[in-house]
Amino acid sequence: MRILIADDHEVVRKGVCFILGARGQLNTYMESTNGKEAVHKALLLSPDLIILDIGMPVLDGLAAATQIKKLLPSIPILMLSMHRGQEVVRASQLAGAQGFVTKSDVTGSLLKAVDALLQNQTFFPQPSCY
Repeated sequence: MRILIADDHEVVRKGVCFILGARGQLNTYMESTNGKEAVHKALLLSPDLIILDIGMPVLDGLAAATQIKKLLPSIPILMLSMHRGQEVVRASQLAGAQGFVTKSDVTGSLLKAVDALLQNQTFFPQPSCY
């Protein structure tokens, strides 16, 4: 399985890789530091899953998700954000993402979200979790 992780903070990218790798499955992780690079790598490498931070330089995660969905509609996208709230979740859905996890919930929710998206399901927090 190939997963593209796009976040402008290296510690977040490495943390996501660590959590995913802890499961012990064989995965290939590709990393991007901004949304423009994420779109380029998605087109070049056609990953099985894309994890995008919303707040990135050059091109934010929402704009990157919108572009990727137009070009590669079958690749599931999971949005990450330090922000929570109905507005940011709705913006993620409108951009074409199939899931949303706050960075504060990554440890407890990332693997569940990835599993859901890889099974063609969605993963969004319940409104009471905002």
